[in-house]
Amino acid sequence: MSHQLTIEPLGQTIEVEEGQTILDAALRAGIYLPHACCHGLCATCKIQVTDGEIDQGEASGFALMDYEREEGMCLACCATLESDVVIEAEIDEEPDARNLPVLDYPGTVTRIESLTPTIKGVWVRLDSPIAFQAGQYVNLSIPGEGTARAFSIASCPSDGGEIELNIRHVPGGRGTGWVHQQLKAGDRVQLAGPYGRFFVRESGHEKDNLGYLFLAGGSGLSSPRSMVLDLLAQGCQRPITLVNGARCQGELYHHEQFEQLAAQHANFTYVAALSDEPADSDWSGARGFVHDVAKTHFGNDFRGHKAYLCGPPLMIDACITTLMQGRLFERDIYTEKFISAADAQQVRSPLFRKI
Repeated sequence: MSHQLTIEPLGQTIEVEEGQTILDAALRAGIYLPHACCHGLCATCKIQVTDGEIDQGEASGFALMDYEREEGMCLACCATLESDVVIEAEIDEEPDARNLPVLDYPGTVTRIESLTPTIKGVWVRLDSPIAFQAGQYVNLSIPGEGTARAFSIASCPSDGGEIELNIRHVPGGRGTGWVHQQLKAGDRVQLAGPYGRFFVRESGHEKDNLGYLFLAGGSGLSSPRSMVLDLLAQGCQRPITLVNGARCQGELYHHEQFEQLAAQHANFTYVAALSDEPADSDWSGARGFVHDVAKTHFGNDFRGHKAYLCGPPLMIDACITTLMQGRLFERDIYTEKFISAADAQQVRSPLFRKI
């Protein structure tokens, strides 16, 4: 049995199937509700129920206090409807968001390559093309788990028929373990998407003449790669800089492609930064962590840019500090963190809404 969900202040009403969460129903209708962990732990998706009955699901008592439940609050990622319901949510207007509906995309793995000792490139030919914004991600269903894992799309949106995922093996991780040890070319897979609010903001660039700065580390290169490829494919003439971090040359991937793109496009600058490369190696490029290399490259002055950060949490935190010391502030810094159940328990600074 389905129910009607009215979302204020939008005034839109959508159909919600039995057992379907409020968040899933909204995203599949092309309505973005703020969210992060999707496990009922981080409280990012907290909303107010103004009319109707809901089941709170497995919302953590840490993320949703008893008094909040009594006041009609719930977590959209856990709550399901028991009647027609009206909710109020904080929905930020994003002029550059396409608000694409989340759909299911079955597909076939066409090839798998070892990009580094710990990262595999997985290419999936979808039964029907996916429309997405560069920087967004998909959920890949893990057989036998009844769950899915989030992976950023590393390829350009112009080819939505076959997407590339760069997947790092997490020791002990059942999802990434399955990808690295069992998945093979020819296998059928199930994806859902697109998800996420990590995409290029173009509004304001025309007036302020802002450049694009991408800071990436490890498999966090996926989203920035998609963004850079998309900007260059569109003929963007604004300055584009990618600082890509890895520990050593063996963990640096798509390096030759970025060097070729930098040679072909005068407005694109590529800087590879190695933090643990042997001192006696043949590496002639930058050495150090991403934030330190970016600081040196820009002379500690990041004004005139919008920055996009993707990588391990420690890298992102260090980059945010460096960018702000270099006079770039929250309104021009964007990042995407995939929040695990463990990450969601950590306290995040209330100073930042986007980052």
